[in-house]
Amino acid sequence: MRKIIGRQGAPPAVPAGSRIYAIGDVHGRLDLLVRLEELIAADAAAADARRRVIVYLGDYVDRGPESRGVIERLMRRPLPGFEPVHLLGNHEDYLLQFLENAAVGPNWCTYGGSETLASYGVRPPSSFALRVDDFEIARQGLTEKIPPAHVAFMRGLKLTHEEGGYLFVHAGVKPGVALAEQQAEDLLWIRNEFLDSAEDFGACVVHGHTIVEVPEERSNRIGIDTGAFATGRLTALVLDGTERRFIQT
Repeated sequence: MRKIIGRQGAPPAVPAGSRIYAIGDVHGRLDLLVRLEELIAADAAAADARRRVIVYLGDYVDRGPESRGVIERLMRRPLPGFEPVHLLGNHEDYLLQFLENAAVGPNWCTYGGSETLASYGVRPPSSFALRVDDFEIARQGLTEKIPPAHVAFMRGLKLTHEEGGYLFVHAGVKPGVALAEQQAEDLLWIRNEFLDSAEDFGACVVHGHTIVEVPEERSNRIGIDTGAFATGRLTALVLDGTERRFIQT
């Protein structure tokens, strides 16, 4: 199922001869990522598109049990025949901040950082003893155990990606601001101001970040974060010409 609100006029299109797949927030669910990539590969095999692109919308880590495994897969096992595009999510940004500053640890762990620490073999600070020293010990442990290649991968993630009439981004865009002038804080974190806007952003924005029960289509955006870490439903949007549809675990 999908929710369609306020569709007006003809939908945007992706470049001719291309099929684009966009995957919502994974959040440490390696099992679902593997399954969804298998479904995407099978779907693409039945298509005649000359160019296949797979866009990951960020939030690969936190909340689920296998953040390390998700990062490793994204780095080491690209889908054959696909152009991969990896976007930055606010959770990867939090992890990178924590590596530099233990003071962000309490907030990060509230958002699922404890599961990421555990996946890298670091004992998370106890929720009953949230001392700064505890987070500094965890920060040092993560610095020692996280592979440098994983850090480099996350530091190299893009904020946005464009294909035809679509803009792919983790959280959304700030209404009233040109796409070329958007700030990273909004691209990674924005919610209601973007979600409630009926503004024409200049492209249809494909995003995750905000959990929806079913994929949500509006005239100016498509939201595909279906809460995989809690629901078991990891969603991909499929774009081919002006056609759009969804694949889910």
